[in-house]
Amino acid sequence: MSRYDSASMSRDLVSKKTRQAFREYFVGTTLGTIADAFEAEDIQCDRDYAPPVGGQRRSLVEQYYHSVNWEDPSDVAKVLRVFEGDLNNLERATSHEAKDYRERLFSCLKRDAIRYEDGRLWLPVSTVHTAYASNAASRLDLPGLQLQIDRITRSINSDPSHAVGTAKEMIETTCKSILTARGETYSRSEDIPDLLKRTRKVLKLLPEDIPDSARGADTIRRLLTQLASIAQNVAELRGLYGTGHGKDGKAKGLLPRHARLVVGAAAALVTFLLETHEAR
Repeated sequence: MSRYDSASMSRDLVSKKTRQAFREYFVGTTLGTIADAFEAEDIQCDRDYAPPVGGQRRSLVEQYYHSVNWEDPSDVAKVLRVFEGDLNNLERATSHEAKDYRERLFSCLKRDAIRYEDGRLWLPVSTVHTAYASNAASRLDLPGLQLQIDRITRSINSDPSHAVGTAKEMIETTCKSILTARGETYSRSEDIPDLLKRTRKVLKLLPEDIPDSARGADTIRRLLTQLASIAQNVAELRGLYGTGHGKDGKAKGLLPRHARLVVGAAAALVTFLLETHEAR
């Protein structure tokens, strides 16, 4: 069994339906073409895997798929480069069948929120930012954190204010989860600055935890101090623009690019906290 088989399919960055659609494109090619396309992107073939599909070409594609961690943006980026080649080949084809098939593939990619721009395929920025947190949520059995990450990914373009509000909740949930895992209690009334300070303390991420002998000690201390600023700023933006508070009826919301900035900052903080928690 692949080490990735136990992962939740709902968090795969490319859905099973999309993978199958591109697999079917390869059925019309040769075994050599399939091998060349995947190996050019340094994707390994799991020859020991016996996929539950018929046909040599389908089986070969599935053997390459089987070595991919579909939750890892770096792994998925390699596969997307393979898919780009398929789309470009179909674009050069002149038949109606080829054009129809290309549109079908685009429809699948759109459902996965993967965009096509200047001949390249791109994962949603929010997905890339939250990839580690999503994987950690699965490893640490934190379904509430995963739910928030899913909400951010779905809403960052369609409802930026909701994404900002959920980014603040993601930080809170991360802090509470780490404190609970380390046997620390907290009160319902604690706000983000208090929760984060206590989390940093238990993870030994306060400036005073850095010894003078550490290389770049002053710089590290400044960065650790700025962690608190990230959480505070996200919380303030949530109060101004995010969901959770009523606004004046004429108030204008944030744009997706603003939400991506907030989510990126929040996800960087959450990732650092979770990585430190798991490392220690």
